[in-house]
Amino acid sequence: MSITTTPEGGRRLSTTKANSRERILAAAAEVARNAGPGSLSLDAIAHQAGVSKGGLLYNFPSKAKLLQGLVEKHLAEMEQSLDAAAARGEPLLAAYMRLMKSSSVEDRPPASWIFSAIAEDPEFLAPINQFRRRLLARLRAETDDRAGVLVAFFAMEGLQCMKLFDDELLDAEDRRLLIERAHEVAGGGS
Repeated sequence: MSITTTPEGGRRLSTTKANSRERILAAAAEVARNAGPGSLSLDAIAHQAGVSKGGLLYNFPSKAKLLQGLVEKHLAEMEQSLDAAAARGEPLLAAYMRLMKSSSVEDRPPASWIFSAIAEDPEFLAPINQFRRRLLARLRAETDDRAGVLVAFFAMEGLQCMKLFDDELLDAEDRRLLIERAHEVAGGGS
């Protein structure tokens, strides 16, 4: 690891470490998607990331720390996407529904690594639940239509859960109808 000094006198890790950390997190998510969350071994992740196992352990000293990193990265990316949409003037509910639709309905693989994280330490649910509580509070604050927000929020969360559990209860048309109706009930997502 190399530490550099910023012009302001602060210290930061080199981009090499940041890049290898990101590669490792991306590899862990990929291994979980391809091989299943039960096959999330450090050796498989190191191989997928193109780093040694020692390099992986340098960045993440344990499997639990790696899974914690995955949870934190996932939540941070979601928060950044929502904040960026809000900064562009997009209503938060519309942005949330758009993001959830793309992750739970379109042909993207689910974030199945979450099962490994929960199996490793059920406390990994705490930051996810805190994120959802904050998001729901922000959504409620944006509108007077509490029922509409609840319908849209829980419809999208339900679709996300179905995707995680690989549940094919709804076909593509049913999912489209559900999203369309949730959008209507929520006043068009605004």
